[in-house]
Amino acid sequence: MNYSIGIDIGGTKTAVGLVTSEGTVLLEETLKTDQSVPPAEMCLRIINTADQLTAETGLDLSFMEGLGIIAPGPLNSKTGRILCPPNLPGWENFDIVNVFTSRYEFPVKLQNDANAAAEAEKWLGGAKDLHNFIYLTISTGIGGGIFAEGNLLEGRTGNAAEVGHMVMDPAYGTCRCGQKGCFEWIASGTAIARRGSERFGKSLSSQEVVQLYMDGETAAVELMTDIFRNIGIGCVSLINLFDPEKIIIGGGVSNIGEPLFKEVRKYVKNNTLNPGSGEVEIEKSSLNFKSGVVAAASLIHRKKEKAAY
Repeated sequence: MNYSIGIDIGGTKTAVGLVTSEGTVLLEETLKTDQSVPPAEMCLRIINTADQLTAETGLDLSFMEGLGIIAPGPLNSKTGRILCPPNLPGWENFDIVNVFTSRYEFPVKLQNDANAAAEAEKWLGGAKDLHNFIYLTISTGIGGGIFAEGNLLEGRTGNAAEVGHMVMDPAYGTCRCGQKGCFEWIASGTAIARRGSERFGKSLSSQEVVQLYMDGETAAVELMTDIFRNIGIGCVSLINLFDPEKIIIGGGVSNIGEPLFKEVRKYVKNNTLNPGSGEVEIEKSSLNFKSGVVAAASLIHRKKEKAAY
């Protein structure tokens, strides 16, 4: 049985797991992302955890295919460096892949979370048989991963598909990135909470705003209708640019379910430019996302899968 190590590094916690080539998590351990220590020390703790998990399973290292890491961006997947992550102060320009290749002899791959999720959709999810698709995650922020002609579109440094910072409508105000009217600023889970709180004059979570919408509260219905319309606009822009077979939507906001998907599909059907593009499938991720370590492991198992063709 072949397997890999998957590592999901976040601003507050890090998950480490052993994942088979079929996507089964054998063991997983979560540890605190300790920002009081240098990143090299945190990586040593991650390595120790991975070694402990491997020892616990008794797996033969000869069946280890590699190690995949997902981490907050911006990062450079080509050079293996984390560049300037807002959620990981002190990790600027950190050569994380080198730390792990110094310890292990097998391949090590770094990627951001949305691109890794797209790889996992191609490996295990709703895009297994597709060559052209877009994965869109709508949660705290908005991110994307784009497959074109069977390959992940990474760009020069691996930072392609930052779809959350497509400018949708400057009238919505200034995004945290400095631009006006970014997709993420208008339609992410954070945006739902912010805009809902402004609308109702009190602090509300995104879940509370969505519940008001489900209850039929007029102001919440107006707000969420606008959110759905803007997600539709984002999908149409991506369809016009990349001509995909399918858009797969994951992240917490996708859990709104059919009310969201019904409105997005209707907008797409009525507004795409090319004949037939209105029939592009828009579906909820079936993975969404079971485990970050599975997405991380997909970087290794998908690479092996591609090499087999």
